[in-house]
Amino acid sequence: MSTTVETGTAEAGTAETQTTTRPLIDRWAGLPRPETAEQWLARAEEVADILAVDAVERDRANLAPHAEVQLLKSAGLVTVLGPKAHGGAELPWHVVNRIVRIISRADGSIGQLLGYHYLWAWAVRLVGTEAQIAAVEELYTANDLFFGGAVNPRDGDLVITEDGDELVFNGAKSFSTGGRVADLTVLEGVLQGTDTHIFAIVPTDQPGIVFAGDWDNLGQRLTESGSVEIRDVRVDWAGAAGFVDRVYQPLVYNTLNVPALQAVFNNLYLGIAEGALRSATAYTREYTRAWPYGGENKRHGSEEFYVLEGYGELASKLWADAALIEQIDLEISKILHAPREELTERRRGEIAVKVAAGKLRIIEDGLEIATKIFELTGARASANSVGLDIYWRNLRTHSLHDPVPYKKHEVGRYTLLGEIPEPTWYS
Repeated sequence: MSTTVETGTAEAGTAETQTTTRPLIDRWAGLPRPETAEQWLARAEEVADILAVDAVERDRANLAPHAEVQLLKSAGLVTVLGPKAHGGAELPWHVVNRIVRIISRADGSIGQLLGYHYLWAWAVRLVGTEAQIAAVEELYTANDLFFGGAVNPRDGDLVITEDGDELVFNGAKSFSTGGRVADLTVLEGVLQGTDTHIFAIVPTDQPGIVFAGDWDNLGQRLTESGSVEIRDVRVDWAGAAGFVDRVYQPLVYNTLNVPALQAVFNNLYLGIAEGALRSATAYTREYTRAWPYGGENKRHGSEEFYVLEGYGELASKLWADAALIEQIDLEISKILHAPREELTERRRGEIAVKVAAGKLRIIEDGLEIATKIFELTGARASANSVGLDIYWRNLRTHSLHDPVPYKKHEVGRYTLLGEIPEPTWYS
């Protein structure tokens, strides 16, 4: 799964984007990297503060987020999973998911990009050989490289043909998160004439990877999730993840890619919901007016009984969801960092169910929060200049990733019948 790529940053953004963000990108120049988990979380908060300032304006501009990814790189957040020997931090997954949550409070699009990057950076550990793990982790950590992935399972598989010692990938994907801002792209396809699936990591900047730049959706607009064509992209057989002498070496651990990614999604949604509640309460404290016809002559909206009750209900749900998701993150983190050979099918299924439970709760409660905040902030808060709509748009868009009723079904079958979900692209 080794590859080579030109070092440096991804394709430069527009001149306007570079000019306005350069002082922010260079904020940590010459400073030592954080050393503890707490310091890394504080660094993530600094990045989130920068992103929050113009998140709505950047969302509306819908430009490829080159500068935003450079910001993540400059802050050191891109390599926190990587080995310390190559400049990484070797943070555990429960801390990494907290970073996704923090960034998502400020900008759900950039939180998604970072979360997907973390999963794809870990993908070599999920399916690769020890030699492939060492090579890929050194490559991306030492060179500060950013991952994207052309692995949408709802589309047809890429077709892989053999040409001597090379594999040749062809096909198309309607979604490819990371797109033009990624330095490395994860490909997945099926070897022609077989049912053998193969993952490989390739440099993004090559003629055979053609992005349409057509991502223009309701929310998560800066995730570079548009379509891509793969045209005769070549990979050495030695780069086929997990293959030894062209034969795959399976482990139950290989199937953790979906629970791990779904756990990232939980923190994406939690962060968006927390951002929505934080922005709404700030608006209410400053601007929301009391209803003048209630007969009680309240001076400010923060004195209204229904406003206090509403925020109390939303906050209590969000705190409960956060507690559940944090507990799940600790559990899956232990599994992800344990020896790969130890994982059983039963244990894998149990954590998948818990991740599904967290996901269905934060989606339903998060959407309620992102909707009800308008009732609590008042009519003037619907102005485009306020931008509270970004939270509902972002959460609604990405939470359609797979149907929540199927998550309830998985949790129900486990609770009632003791059955664990069979590993699929979505469970």
